[in-house]
Amino acid sequence: MTEQEHNIPLTSPEIAALWTSYLQHSATTCFYKHFLQHLKDQEIKPIVEEMLALETSYLQKIEQIFVTESFPIPKAFTDKDVDLTAPALFTDLFALSFVYRVGQMTVPYYATVLTKVARKDVVAYYDEGLMSSKALYKKSLELMLSKGIYDRPPKMMYPKEVEYMEKQQTLFGAFFGEKRPLNSMELSEIFSTIERNYIGLLLMMGLIQVTKDQEIKAYLLKGKKLSEKQIDTFNKILRKEEQLGNIPVSMEVTASTTSPFSDRLIMFLISATTTTGIYMLSYALSTSLRKDLAVHYSILLTEIMSYGGEGLEIIIKRGWMEQPPQTVNRQDLYK
Repeated sequence: MTEQEHNIPLTSPEIAALWTSYLQHSATTCFYKHFLQHLKDQEIKPIVEEMLALETSYLQKIEQIFVTESFPIPKAFTDKDVDLTAPALFTDLFALSFVYRVGQMTVPYYATVLTKVARKDVVAYYDEGLMSSKALYKKSLELMLSKGIYDRPPKMMYPKEVEYMEKQQTLFGAFFGEKRPLNSMELSEIFSTIERNYIGLLLMMGLIQVTKDQEIKAYLLKGKKLSEKQIDTFNKILRKEEQLGNIPVSMEVTASTTSPFSDRLIMFLISATTTTGIYMLSYALSTSLRKDLAVHYSILLTEIMSYGGEGLEIIIKRGWMEQPPQTVNRQDLYK
């Protein structure tokens, strides 16, 4: 970076992106470190090792930018938040699905950030990160396919010709039988919703059985019910459409009751995945033209947003929430 380029301060989108990325990568690296203490599968282990190395490099690059800018590095999550002596909490197959799920979140996030940043070093970081994350996501997907644990989305007959919609259904019709078949966009989003909630459900199951704090356990149990509700709701829709419902893949939780993770890390991860769930359901709502689907998505969004708010209250109440970077409060300066 030239001296002139260095004098360009980070913009608010660049600060927000780097700060958020740092917290998220520091959290997921704790999970990879736990997985690697127990992984036996010689095909899965290299992918998890590669993912840990990749996310560690992300943290180092962001730290370098922050140090150059004299910007405070977030405390985030460290080895203090993971007990590497704890027994395995998840099977090898779940570790693979975790890499796959993180890839599903990182790739679109990095792509979105690229449209909001401008400084040369920040653009380079997210561009390189997007390429690396995409390549590793493809590896995890291919291995899931070869292991038989990727549940393929529903198939559909190809249309014979181009057709135009004649009318938009009425809300009354959507509830009382005036329904058309699901279109490809709607099927795609229903599958994605079910798939990510299956993985989330397994994550919740593991965390619930090792969490000793009763308030956090109750919160996780509520989240588990929300995941189950989404799976049941959309599988019922698929079955009504003569589409087979998605079947859970075999990625078991072990019988361990010793937590490998700090309560703070657990709450952060659930908060982060809840935020992603809100974003993904909002997108699904925007692409669904059938009003009965829109009603389901709207109800679920309200419930999940409320759930996310409860989690945030717990995190803040316990002093676990790092304050996102803020602008100067001009009103205070005027006093």
